Amino acid sequence: MLNRLKSMLAGAKPDLPSDEGRLLNAYATTASPPALNFPHTLLGQRDLRDPELSAHLHGFIGYVLSRGEGQMTRTRYHLMRHLQRVQYHVSLRVPDAAAPAFRQWATRANAVVFLEDGSVRDPQGGLLIDGQGQEDPSGALPYPAQAWERKQRSEIALAQRDIRVPTHLPPLVSEPEVRWRTPGEVARRAMALLVVATYAESVRDGGALSVTQIRERLPVAFDYLSPKELAFLQATEPDAHQVNQMGWRYESLALLAWTLELSPTLPYPDEICDVGTLCATLLDVAIPDWPDQARLRPASELLDALDLHYRLHWLTREAELGRRTLPEGLVVPGIVLERHHALNWLVHFEDNDWDDVDTPT
Repeated sequence: MLNRLKSMLAGAKPDLPSDEGRLLNAYATTASPPALNFPHTLLGQRDLRDPELSAHLHGFIGYVLSRGEGQMTRTRYHLMRHLQRVQYHVSLRVPDAAAPAFRQWATRANAVVFLEDGSVRDPQGGLLIDGQGQEDPSGALPYPAQAWERKQRSEIALAQRDIRVPTHLPPLVSEPEVRWRTPGEVARRAMALLVVATYAESVRDGGALSVTQIRERLPVAFDYLSPKELAFLQATEPDAHQVNQMGWRYESLALLAWTLELSPTLPYPDEICDVGTLCATLLDVAIPDWPDQARLRPASELLDALDLHYRLHWLTREAELGRRTLPEGLVVPGIVLERHHALNWLVHFEDNDWDDVDTPT
């Protein structure tokens, strides 16, 4: 498998003589990597517009996870997450004299590097894993500076509420590498959530509103339902778990309403949203051409929210597992989960559609 991967990573001209430099394959998460302004021989480069890059990255992730007898480690897990965020792959030969300049480029591109010996290294050449899966603690997964700064701000903000989360929790996706859902996508998703949450509330309260009545009020929103949402609306008798889960979607909707600048602030997640005000706000704007007029908050605000709720979600999960005590009134776990789900969808986490969005912590 290693030989096959080496061949796959070598690019278009794997038979170039070795005296032209060391063969390197760099995997950058930044959307716009800096220019390759150092001596090199370019073998190939591609970004997400190349349909083969996704399959290639999937194979590389498989390689990483198969090292060390397939045992998951923190380094291997976060290397996998890095590869899931990759937006640019370049294969090139770099002479030894240009190695320092390449390392500077790799740092700015937020790239990990695959070498001919089967090892994966950080931008400065530190070992992450070798061909057998061995790791070196000195190797460090790269993150843009904004990600580290945001992580620190979140930890300070939580500490001010007397909430402590481990410093080993990693940074998250940041401005140079994030890929957003479009404002239109977010607006359509909000309309769909309004439908399912309203119907779930109606079922819970004895059926005050039927699907037909909701469709009459928001006909266009039914075009935006996910497969699971559509199945929920079509079920003759939705089970209690479904009703409860879809009822919580009001909190995802509240997050998206804030994202779309329909709500001025995003309150701390210790109290459920004002459903009446939320629904009235959405009904005022939910017209057929609204998605084409929608706009999103600044990226920094949305990423701040993602980072904070990721760390809060770790805390609530630890409490659910009995490993931590969550003081009553400190935070509502259901709100945190819904917001984390919506935020991960916003940033294309694992490129999953709404129904399949994951929220690992």
